[in-house]
Amino acid sequence: MPQPDGDAHIQVDTSDDDSLLDSQSVVGSNLTTISSVRDYCYENGRRYHAYRFGQYLMPNDEEEQDRLALLHHTFKLLLGGDLFRAPIQKPQRILDVGTGTGIWALEMAEDFPNAEILGTDLSPIQPSWAPPNCTFLVDDAESDWAFTKDEAFDYIHARSMGGSIGDWGRLLRQAYDHVKPGGWVECQESETWMQSDDGTCKDAVMVRALQQKLEEGSIKFGKRMNIAPEVRGYMQRAGFVNVTDDIYKCPIGTWPKSPRLKEIGRVGKLAVYDSIEPYALALFTRVLGYTYEEARDFVQKVQAELVNSNYHIYVSFHYIYGQRPLHG
Repeated sequence: MPQPDGDAHIQVDTSDDDSLLDSQSVVGSNLTTISSVRDYCYENGRRYHAYRFGQYLMPNDEEEQDRLALLHHTFKLLLGGDLFRAPIQKPQRILDVGTGTGIWALEMAEDFPNAEILGTDLSPIQPSWAPPNCTFLVDDAESDWAFTKDEAFDYIHARSMGGSIGDWGRLLRQAYDHVKPGGWVECQESETWMQSDDGTCKDAVMVRALQQKLEEGSIKFGKRMNIAPEVRGYMQRAGFVNVTDDIYKCPIGTWPKSPRLKEIGRVGKLAVYDSIEPYALALFTRVLGYTYEEARDFVQKVQAELVNSNYHIYVSFHYIYGQRPLHG
């Protein structure tokens, strides 16, 4: 379908019923009905995507979109403003799996105006305008991807997929199959475990309790959240070579002496604070048997503890990238 100048470049499949979609709707081959694209469910005061409801624990409302923007800023701050670590050069086709709000894909489209950028996600929450070289497609990363292996990419990016993927081996095998020989795949993930080098983390009782609950609940759910330390191994087993795991410590709070780390810590603390409810709410009530009131009470206690500046805690952010062999 032709796109008018200035509108978002969004792929549309209206083979079932043209009347169900407007010109900015998005749909991939893994959606059973077009109408499900824009269906939502509301639970405990948050909005969730209705398609395959229960398979994805994170909300997709405006509050969550604001959180994702802050998290995007945190990932960039740690890299001094860069969007990636893989040594890509003049890519022609770039895929962003789990694009969320699309902010990473949009910025890549600006940085690489001669490249075609495709962002995929289960929720159509991307903006209504995009550069001419940026397209968004609704697609489920856990199903067979909506494009053929002949439509190979020079670089594939996925970020903050922990807790959303049940089979990381399958995800990275699909990435391997859809990246060109010599091309790169990069996963950017933050750990859900907070640490400290001076032992102060052990005094953050509620933070530690949250970590244990997230680990217990997400493993029981079948989609582990604290997956970041394991991604390198999954990538190597999928056949990638030159696999590198660059790890950056993100302070949670302004306790570091370095002005740069203080700024990162200020943003990091906000990002973690805003992540506690969306990470915990559905997991606690759907999987761990909490009532909404019990889950909210737990969340508020963790948030109150996090405000305390006496804990010199940090989160490790992993930028894992690997290359498909030239002859593989």
